[in-house]
Order: sequence, then C-alpha cells, then structure tokens
Amino acid sequence: MHGPIEQELDELYRELILDHYRRPRNTDLLPDAQHKAEGFNPFCGDQVNLQVMVDAGGTIEAVGHQGKGCSISQASASMLTEILKGKSLEEARATSDAFRRLLRGEEVEESELNALGDVGALQGVRRFPIRIKCALLPWTTMEEALEQGKQG
Repeated sequence: MHGPIEQELDELYRELILDHYRRPRNTDLLPDAQHKAEGFNPFCGDQVNLQVMVDAGGTIEAVGHQGKGCSISQASASMLTEILKGKSLEEARATSDAFRRLLRGEEVEESELNALGDVGALQGVRRFPIRIKCALLPWTTMEEALEQGKQG
C-alpha cells in the first residue's frame, strides 16, 4: 500500500520521466563519436541510436541519442546522456551496473543512488517486469558502444 509520501514521489517521478520523453536532451547526432551502437527491442519496437565522444584523457565529453519508442525507453536514453557527461568510461560502466541492479531490486549503495541522479526516477519500472527491458535498452546500447569502441 502506498502512503501519501510514496504517491507524491511516484507523481514526481512520472513528471520527470514525461519531461525527458517530451523534451529529450542531447538528441544531436555525433558523427565523429568514437563509440556508437544501435539498440532494438523486437518485442515492442523500441529503438535507440547512441553515440559517445571521449576526450584524450578518457572522459566522456558528449553523448547523443536518437530513437523512437515508449516513454520509458526514450526518457531513459535522455537521462543516460545527461548523467554520463564528464564521467570516465569506468564510471559509465559502474553507473550502468548500478542502474541494472536498481531495476532488479538488488542492493544499491546510497552513493550509487546519488550518482544516478534523475535516473533513479526509473526505479518504479521494476514493479512492471515487462518494462524493465525498455528502461535498460539505452544502457545496454551504451555498453555495446563502449565495447565496440575498445575493439575498433
């Protein structure tokens, strides 16, 4: 049973997700990005195209995304692009790992939750297992982009 505080948080999270869906951040294509990948969920049709630019010191300087799909997948992509700027590749992977654990209902340190920032608004998705893949699609795509960039 949800109390008034939980209901307020749910509403706040819903508004944040809808804001990122309606006004996605960082949708510019980054053709010179070193790391690129496309993600697709054949079950629902969600698509994410992600590009990550890294400076000479190994810090993420820009992230771009384009795509189409449900509000969860597209808001997650927008939030991902905001949170990764300024992080090292290792920090990006650790953030992705923390987000994955959050959605599975596994233990997440308070410092990790703080580092997730607005992305934490997506934790309510774990109550709807079918939607977890929607929220994870941009993150899985980002992990693939970073792996392909290492090989290339």
